[in-house]
Amino acid sequence: MLTYEPGVTVAHRLDARSKLAFQVGFAVAVFARPTPTRLAGLAVLAGVVLTAGRLSPLTVLRNYWFVVAILALGPLSAAVVLGPPWLAPGRALAPTVEVTRVLLVLFVSAAYVRTTPVRATRAAIQRHVPGRFGQALGVGVALTFRFLPVLRRDLLSVQDAIRARGGQRRSVVDRARRIAVVGLARALGRADHLSVALRARCFAWNPTPPAMAFGRGDYLVVVAAVALAVSPLVTA
Repeated sequence: MLTYEPGVTVAHRLDARSKLAFQVGFAVAVFARPTPTRLAGLAVLAGVVLTAGRLSPLTVLRNYWFVVAILALGPLSAAVVLGPPWLAPGRALAPTVEVTRVLLVLFVSAAYVRTTPVRATRAAIQRHVPGRFGQALGVGVALTFRFLPVLRRDLLSVQDAIRARGGQRRSVVDRARRIAVVGLARALGRADHLSVALRARCFAWNPTPPAMAFGRGDYLVVVAAVALAVSPLVTA
């Protein structure tokens, strides 16, 4: 799973708020009018975003292979017919378009995660979502970004331990049950440790946010975000 990595790329230098706005505009453009021509243009734009963060599509697909595998079930199940001719590729066209839309948003989101510090994301959310709800949302997003990669590593270590003990000879159901039980126990333990660590570090709901300022590139990104968001209305 991708996490933030410090760098000096164009995407790293952008403000978190402009990148969040671009994600929203891009998602609106992708899901509003999914014509082949628009999707092709948005795919090129997603490639530009990945290039700006020095992130390859293969890296994203490799890190989120489980998401891709689940998405691929849609076109595959639609193409299978319970009877002659058994396969109908034409039925998989619409689900494939839907999968493409999700993957394009995933690429842009992955570039954001790789190039944006968690503190900056939390600060951007709490600055623009008022009250206790904004604080809770910022904390939740920050903890999710930090917690999920740790839980994934725990599950992979459990899977490796089962394999090292000859667990591959057991049934799939038995292996899944063991991974789920041990993984849940480790997740609860991690949560307890996280609670203690937050109290030990005097956790604050409203900490001093990092410095945030728009540069020339941020204004261009915001303009692009607005253009993407209104593009379905213009081309309707």
